[in-house]
Amino acid sequence: METTSRAVAQTPAAEGGQQVPSGRRAVDGYLLAPFPWYGLDEAFTGPRWLMQVGTSADGVVEHGSIGHGDEPSVRNEHLAAAPNEPREKFAVVVTVAANPVRRSADGTGLLEATSVSSAAWLAGVGLLSFTWPGQMDHSLRDDWLEQQTETAWVLADDLSGPAWSTLSLPVDGVPTSFHYRESEFGWVLAGSTPQGVHVGAYGRGMSAYGLGFAVVKDIAAYA
Repeated sequence: METTSRAVAQTPAAEGGQQVPSGRRAVDGYLLAPFPWYGLDEAFTGPRWLMQVGTSADGVVEHGSIGHGDEPSVRNEHLAAAPNEPREKFAVVVTVAANPVRRSADGTGLLEATSVSSAAWLAGVGLLSFTWPGQMDHSLRDDWLEQQTETAWVLADDLSGPAWSTLSLPVDGVPTSFHYRESEFGWVLAGSTPQGVHVGAYGRGMSAYGLGFAVVKDIAAYA
């Protein structure tokens, strides 16, 4: 899945040198998406926040993430589990456009199709990006993250394998089957929607059981 992740809060200032408010900068990338965004449904009443969008080589938005709960930071799991250091509670929903195999914009090659596995991989990597093992020195985290990213891809490519179970959760009020797995770092799930997108999610400190997903009615409200 050849996409480029872009932290939307890092968008340059507007033309003329005027600084664009960070909320406005963040939402602009989401507004360019040719597909609907998903988040937790109305049963979740906590904070919601935009994260980043991913684009293809020709600049088309192909996926993005919306966070719910505590904004996670990269944390050492040993410290996060300390008695006086409560674990962050968050769930991130990843929306991925359902695209078939297609030609690149310059016509020189083919772009890989997206699938439920794409959503599972993005969710798995997303969870890893906020974690590293307690016994590991910070300087070794890049090597660990590279290894675990490869593992996340292998797992995402085998959704019928023993690492995954099935979890039914509502999507726009309709019970929908998701592939679900847990690890020492949190949980990951992935499935598809009738709206032409795949949905992945990951979280820690917030149970996946009982969550529901729904189309975001007004993404601009997050700005």
